[in-house]
Amino acid sequence: MTRTVVSLLILALNIGTALAQIPGDQLGVHDLTPSGVSPVKGGVASSCLYCHAPHSSLSGPPLWNQTLSSQAYNNYASSTYHQTNAAPTVGTSSKLCLSCHDGTVAPGQTVAFGKMLVGGTMAPTARFGSDLRGSHPTSMKTPMVNSPEIAPQLFNSPPGTKDSAVKLVKGTVECTTCHDPHSQGKDHTVPMFLVRDNTRGQLCLACHDPSRAVNGQINYLSNWAISVHATATTQTSNQPYVGGYSTVADNACGACHMSHNASGQARLLRAADDLACISCHNGGTGVTPPAPNVFAEIAKGGHPFPSVNNAHDRAESAVLNNNRHATCVDCHNPHGSMQASLLAAAPLLRASQNGVVGISAADGVTVLNPAVNQYENCLRCHGTSSGKVANTARYGYVPVRAVSNGDPLNLIPDFNGTASSSHPVMHDRKSTLAQPSLRAQMLNLDGTNSSRAIGTRILCTDCHNSDDNREFGGTGPNGPHGSKFNHILERRYEFGVATVPGGLLNSLFPNPDLTVNGPYALCSKCHDLQQVLLDTSFKEHARHINDGFSCSVCHTAHGMESQSGNISGERMVSFDVNVVAPNGVMPVSYNRALNSCTLTCHNHSHGTVAAVATSLLNNKPQ
Repeated sequence: MTRTVVSLLILALNIGTALAQIPGDQLGVHDLTPSGVSPVKGGVASSCLYCHAPHSSLSGPPLWNQTLSSQAYNNYASSTYHQTNAAPTVGTSSKLCLSCHDGTVAPGQTVAFGKMLVGGTMAPTARFGSDLRGSHPTSMKTPMVNSPEIAPQLFNSPPGTKDSAVKLVKGTVECTTCHDPHSQGKDHTVPMFLVRDNTRGQLCLACHDPSRAVNGQINYLSNWAISVHATATTQTSNQPYVGGYSTVADNACGACHMSHNASGQARLLRAADDLACISCHNGGTGVTPPAPNVFAEIAKGGHPFPSVNNAHDRAESAVLNNNRHATCVDCHNPHGSMQASLLAAAPLLRASQNGVVGISAADGVTVLNPAVNQYENCLRCHGTSSGKVANTARYGYVPVRAVSNGDPLNLIPDFNGTASSSHPVMHDRKSTLAQPSLRAQMLNLDGTNSSRAIGTRILCTDCHNSDDNREFGGTGPNGPHGSKFNHILERRYEFGVATVPGGLLNSLFPNPDLTVNGPYALCSKCHDLQQVLLDTSFKEHARHINDGFSCSVCHTAHGMESQSGNISGERMVSFDVNVVAPNGVMPVSYNRALNSCTLTCHNHSHGTVAAVATSLLNNKPQ
C-alpha cells in the first residue's frame, strides 16, 4: 500500500514538473533523469526528486531529500590562511552538496522515497572525499579575520561581497556562494554551475580585492589589474588544463589556482610550487605564442627547484636561511609581474619582478617589501642567510680569495659602498679610477653589436643570466634561470685552477680567442680585451693573458670588500689562494702604486724582496 502511494506521488510530481519547469532552470549534469545529460542516471523522470521532496523528513528548507553524508572532513589550511573553518554541519548548504560530492553516499539515496535505482559514475573531479585541503574553504567562522586581500564588504554588518550575484549564506562562504546548482551555464564558456560569468576572474574578485591596504600590510594582489597574467592575450590550448577560457587574461586566477582538488593544496595551486608555473613556461604548446622556456634554462644548471628539505612557503622569512632554496615566486610575484618590454636603468628591478620581496644591503636583514633594486631581491639568498654551501658539483669551481669576509658567499661586503673596489652593483661607479679598457656600451651575445650603454651601475643579471637571453640579443628568457656556463653566467668565463697553491696551473688558455667564443667572453662584454693586451692599466697583462692565465687568478669578479696589510684593494685584485702561494717568507701582496706583486704562481716566484727594493729605488713599476 505504501509503495503504491509513493508511486502515485512520484507520478503526480512528474506531471507537475513537466507542466511547469522552474524558470531559469538549466540543470545540466544535475539532471539525473533517464533523458538527462548526466553520466549518472536514475529511473525516475522528475529531476527535482533526486534532491528535494515536498514532504522531506529533513526539516527546513530546501526540503532536502538526499541522504546526508556523515563524513568528517580535513579542511583547507595554509600558513597564510587566517580564518577558522567550521566543519560543514547538517542544514548548511555545503553539507547538502557534499551529500553527493564527497562520494560517500551514492546519488538517489532519498529520505522520502528510499533508494532509487541509479547507474553510472560521477566524474572524479566531482568527488572530493574527506580531504578538502585542496578545495576552497567553506563554513568559515564569523566574524572573519581582516586582511588586505579580502574585500571590505565581507566585514560589513551584515557581511556581503562586491558582486550582488555572489551571495554569502548566513554570513559565510558556502558552496552556493559560487555555484548555482540549478543553472549549469551562466558562464557559457566554463559550465560549472557558477553563479556568474567568471571571465577574467570576476567571480574570484567578488571576495578577493587587489585594491585594499590594511594596517600597513602588503597586499600581494595590488598590481593584479596591470600584471601580465591579467592582461595577456596569449592563447591557451588548455593542454594542460588551465581554466577553460581561450586566453591567459580570461583564465585569470584559474590559470594557476583551482577551486577544488588542487594538487598544490596550500593556496590551491594547480601544481605544487614551481610546477604550477612550468605548466606554461616550458616552451610547449599550452600557450600560443609559447611562453619563454624557463624550464629548459633551469635544466641546464640553474637555480634548482626546491626539494622536501627546502620547500617554499609564502609565510617564510624574507631572508632565506635554507641552502639552495629557489622557487619562481622567490624572484617573481605572479600577481604583479609585468612584461619586461621596457627595461629600467640599473639597478632598478625588471618589470617581471614587480612586487617581490627584498633585503636591504645596508644591514642584510631589513626587509624591503616590495624591493626597489634588483640586487635587493638577490640578497634574500646571497647575503646574510645562513646555511649556504658552495655547490661546486652543480655550479663549478669557486675561488678562495686572499681577502674575504667570514662568509665568502655573503656578497654584501663585496659590493657595498665601503668596498675598496667592486663592480658597481650596490653603489655608483667610482669615476675617479680610470678604466682604460671599459667600453662605452655592453656587447650583445654575438660579441659585435652594441647593446645597453654602460652607466654608473650594472645589474646582477648583466653577468648572471641565461646564455640565450633576449635582452642581449638571444631568444630565450631573461634572468638567472639557468645557463650552459658555470655559475649561471651569461657567457663563457674560464677559471685558473692549480693542483696545489703556487704549483702549475692545470687550466691554461694560451694565446686566447678574444671573441665571444673565447675563455673570457664575459669580461669582454664590458672590457675591450685588446686594450688589456696593450698593457694600458698593468704592464704585465699581455704576458699573463698570452701565457694562458685566467682573470680569476688575480681578480675577484664581485668586489674587494676591504684593504689588507698586503693588498691595496684596488682594481679588484684579490688573488685566488688556491692558485697562488707566498713567495718564501714574503706573504701574497699587491701594490698598485708600484704595479707590483709578490707571490708564487705556476712554479714561478714574483717580486722578490730585492726586486721590490730595486723598483722603489728606481721609481719604476715592477
